[in-house]
Amino acid sequence: MTSPDVPFMREALALAEEAARAGEVPVGAVAVHEGALVGRGRNRREQAKDPFAHAELEALAEAARNLGRWRLGGVTLYVTLEPCTMCVGAMLAARVDRVVWGAKNPKAGALGGLLDVTKAAHNHRFTQLGGVEEEASAALLRRFFAERRGEVE
Repeated sequence: MTSPDVPFMREALALAEEAARAGEVPVGAVAVHEGALVGRGRNRREQAKDPFAHAELEALAEAARNLGRWRLGGVTLYVTLEPCTMCVGAMLAARVDRVVWGAKNPKAGALGGLLDVTKAAHNHRFTQLGGVEEEASAALLRRFFAERRGEVE
């Protein structure tokens, strides 16, 4: 039986692949509300010349526009890589209900990889599930960085 999270994570993976083709670190994210995709994002830091152009922030911003509110209760955010501190902070501020992520991020992950921002005192909590489509997410990142280092022809 397939998890109901897998199709949404595959949508996020398609966005991560799009980011890779554009020369961006391959991270994709989708926001889902009541079973409908309401936000999409992919890394665009290089293209936008913007340190805040993370996939998660794009997906959250689009979800807020589409839902007509900044409080994103009822939203699940799917992201291919464990989010960084900035993105977890945005998820807490937006009051998302749930975060589902793919590959672990031991160097910068803020949901247990490097640290767990949710363990600090906040006025909001969300549930999380890591490791959904983990191998596909990790493989995309490995391939991207191997190509950047010239290890793959």
